[in-house]
Amino acid sequence: GKLDGSCLCGSVTYRCDAEPLVTAICHCTDCQKQTGTSFSIVVAVPREAFEVSGDTLATFQTIGTDTKLPVDRRFCSACGSPIASLPEAMPGIALIKAGTLEDRSWLRPEIEAWCSSAQPWIELDEERRGCFPRGVPTG
Repeated sequence: GKLDGSCLCGSVTYRCDAEPLVTAICHCTDCQKQTGTSFSIVVAVPREAFEVSGDTLATFQTIGTDTKLPVDRRFCSACGSPIASLPEAMPGIALIKAGTLEDRSWLRPEIEAWCSSAQPWIELDEERRGCFPRGVPTG
């Protein structure tokens, strides 16, 4: 389906039968650290519709630098690919790391969050600029 994906080595796979709720660019410092780059592109989906499996699936819990709330970060322990984030601040939502989708051709980020943490060289799109309610981070 549209929201099926896997890690770099293929050991961890996931599927999601729901439609995306929103596609976002997250500039938070935690996403920058986790991805090793300047931002994360995430697709928010209903958590109950997101199924992930694989022997190398692991979880690392962080306390959000910005929200101070726990985030379960699911990843492949074999190749290191981040798969999804499950933030306590958004209990019904799974945030799929968009680069792990099998089909990425449809991706069009709709919002940018945590713009205050964006790298200074990034030109923010004013039409996408915004944040989730109550400052909840995306990824």
